[in-house]
Amino acid sequence: METEPRSRIECGRRWAGRLGVATVVMAGLFLLAFPSREIRKHPERKPVRLWHMWTAKWKEDVDRIVAEFNASQNTYEVIALSVPESAADAKFLLAVAGGDPPDLMAQWNQVIPEWAENGVIMPLDRLMTLEERRAFDRDVYPVARRMGAYRGKLYAIPVGLDVYACYCRLDHLREAGLDPDEFPQTLEGLMDWGERLNRFDDSGRLTRLGFLPFISQLTFPMFAPAFGGGFFDWERGKLTIDTPENLRALRFLYEAREKLGLRNVIRFYSGLADGVGSAAWPFMSGQFSICVDGQWRVGQLAKYGGGIEYMTAPIPPPEGGRRHAGWVGGNFLVIPTGARHTEGAWAFMKFWSGLENPERAARFYTWGGWLPLSRAVADAPAYQQYLRERPQFRTFLDLLPSENLTPTPPVPYQTFLWDRVREAYESVSLGHLKPQEAIARLKRDVSREAGAREQWTHHGQ
Repeated sequence: METEPRSRIECGRRWAGRLGVATVVMAGLFLLAFPSREIRKHPERKPVRLWHMWTAKWKEDVDRIVAEFNASQNTYEVIALSVPESAADAKFLLAVAGGDPPDLMAQWNQVIPEWAENGVIMPLDRLMTLEERRAFDRDVYPVARRMGAYRGKLYAIPVGLDVYACYCRLDHLREAGLDPDEFPQTLEGLMDWGERLNRFDDSGRLTRLGFLPFISQLTFPMFAPAFGGGFFDWERGKLTIDTPENLRALRFLYEAREKLGLRNVIRFYSGLADGVGSAAWPFMSGQFSICVDGQWRVGQLAKYGGGIEYMTAPIPPPEGGRRHAGWVGGNFLVIPTGARHTEGAWAFMKFWSGLENPERAARFYTWGGWLPLSRAVADAPAYQQYLRERPQFRTFLDLLPSENLTPTPPVPYQTFLWDRVREAYESVSLGHLKPQEAIARLKRDVSREAGAREQWTHHGQ
């Protein structure tokens, strides 16, 4: 028999204690800053309150989606509120604790397993018909299904996936005598291309980076799956940290930096700017020849690239590794425990995601430059037209059916785990630890955290 979740007040108190007194006080003041009355265009309908963290152009896209939903039926009125990301989680948890949560929230933080474990969000299985669940399991991309799941239940619906691939400047390739039609099929081959594309000044300082397997805080989780590793065994439902494959990946990443000189690489990156959504991206300024980044850069290049000739390609695996492997993030919708209008929230989820009408929803994904959760949306005429206008975007879409793409492991301490994975890579890339030492420390820290949480949960029951 299914166990009922803890009361929302109990869950909220538990979370409030973990957030810390200062954070809760600040979040409480933040809550008071919002007007208590909501502007209603359809007061006769059931109100469905949506909280999200988008601003600027993306807020306008969300408002357009909400307006289309409200015009499509006469039962519900979705009322959208943009919440500053820095306070969004605290505001949400306090609203659940206080018995007045929104009806759904758009998120991109590492929250699903912990919120599900503590009863803060509800499983969507309760709202889905048998046919809807069958269609979801059949039609949705594997990585999108994994992203919203925890302990065999579905807690979130993705409405935009983040996938990574290689961006290559064609002018740099031509200058180095490299043929873009012969893009390397192995990571080792891509490293060879990088050596031919590197440029240095008279003192030996790096001035242009040909290629380095690096993607900010995601380097280790991005490349480990391609080496046959990764941090979660989805068949057994177990964390995998100290594996030979993960160690091989970390050694490769370290050796790639060491070959260029750790100090040289650190000096080079310290002088770079990286504006997402602006012209301040080293690829556009010519400081990168080939780099790994997300699909949103296609739109950035269209707006600010000034006609730069470039191509995109999947990250090639190492010799003997897995093709089309890597980490995937994204945006997703959740329904909090205690939501008043769960049926309306579920109706909006289906509307936006395309679970209900893929062809209609395809337009929404083109507005935000988002990757869809299913092939049905991707095959819709509106999305296909979007791809014809941005052909380099297709590389990212074509990766989505891969079983080798993985989201963050579904453990209740996702944020802790990812922080420690990042620290393991940084300690090696800065020369502070050897790869095997970093892996050992990562395993030790994560084991301690898992044990402490298990003990804390046991005593708290």
